[in-house]
Amino acid sequence: MAIWTRPISIELLTKHSRNTAMEHLGIELVEVGDDFLRGRVPVDSRTHQPYGLLHGGVSVVLAETLGSLGANYSCAPGYHAVGLDINANHLRGVRSGWVTGTARPVHQGRSTQVWQIDLQDDAGRPICVSRITMAILEQNG
Repeated sequence: MAIWTRPISIELLTKHSRNTAMEHLGIELVEVGDDFLRGRVPVDSRTHQPYGLLHGGVSVVLAETLGSLGANYSCAPGYHAVGLDINANHLRGVRSGWVTGTARPVHQGRSTQVWQIDLQDDAGRPICVSRITMAILEQNG
């Protein structure tokens, strides 16, 4: 059973993300499932740290992007989600290719949501595990 409370598609998510950090870093949304979102980021000069590895902060940007979009598209009508806390455990360095993240809800409550985002390299090896807590707020006007 799908968790989405409003229309969702790769096209809508991509349009919603224009002129943001996502576009600057080359983050692409690639799949929407009944209970998950998947996106990826290139590992290149835009996303490297000075030693040639994917910058850990970019992993967190990908994780927060996926968790935030997931929370916002799955909260009740008339509400929106904002980030409260995010953590990340970096497990492996990546020098090239793509890192793909999959976000799934762990908890979807009335006032908070918790999402887990698992990031993998092109070989399917885990590179980062992140968890984001979102506050669910009533929209103003």
